[in-house]
Amino acid sequence: MHRHGYKGRKFGRETDQRKALIKGLADSLVLRESIETTLPKAKEVLMYTEKLITKAKKGGLHNRRQVISGLSTLEAAHKLVDDIAPKLGGRPSGHLRIEKTDMRRGDSTQMAKVSFVDDLAKKAPARVEKPAPAKTARTPKAAKPAAKAKKEAK
Repeated sequence: MHRHGYKGRKFGRETDQRKALIKGLADSLVLRESIETTLPKAKEVLMYTEKLITKAKKGGLHNRRQVISGLSTLEAAHKLVDDIAPKLGGRPSGHLRIEKTDMRRGDSTQMAKVSFVDDLAKKAPARVEKPAPAKTARTPKAAKPAAKAKKEAK
């Protein structure tokens, strides 16, 4: 059998099960900001989630609705559009990374960790207020010479 023209991985599942699997993995990735799964699943969820991130960064009602339909829960969709996408604004693409981890003990499958490249826990730099200068107490002696100078000038 030839492999020409076949795109994507099947994971031994029917189409609807495969789509639900990828949606669920993408949902978990957005909510937890990092997941560990098998390497082929990680590669698929990376491609799927990158497209959702691009839509979330564009903004607008239509793109928001596409992100909502692409993830399992509304909570994840709103987090992606409202919280994560603004933090990834400076990067045109490549928002996620795959790191190979250990082999799974049961069947020796290569495991991988998918996470965001940028640190999302980092908040926008808060405005640092300078401390107010310490007030110096004016001594009455400093005021007296100026008053004497005025009297003498008259």
